[in-house]
Amino acid sequence: MRIEASGLRQVDQVWADYLNPSAWPTWAPQIRAVHEITDPIEEGDRGVVHGPLLVRVPFRIVSVDESARRWTWRVGIGPLSVVLDHGVDETATGSCAWADVHAPRLAVLAYSPLARLALRRLVGG
Repeated sequence: MRIEASGLRQVDQVWADYLNPSAWPTWAPQIRAVHEITDPIEEGDRGVVHGPLLVRVPFRIVSVDESARRWTWRVGIGPLSVVLDHGVDETATGSCAWADVHAPRLAVLAYSPLARLALRRLVGG
């Protein structure tokens, strides 16, 4: 299921914030910190994302395609992991950031309001 948001920030600015884990907590309210990884992300990188209430979830960067402005990560452990494809596209007035979440539909529906808020903050919408 795709979650997306459009805003006025330029595509290169949005892409830079997508690629740099140190920026993730500035626009994604569900992310408090990211550890064991450096900026910018690269295929094969591993780290831990820290969420609210002491939640810590490991992740692995599956792929990064800078020319297409796309990247994929697997978040979680084993059968409890979720794959998310991310990207940013240029629009006439700014950018559109999106995430394709590969998880059970009910889980995606529960997660989508928070993800949409994060993407709106990312694109300045």
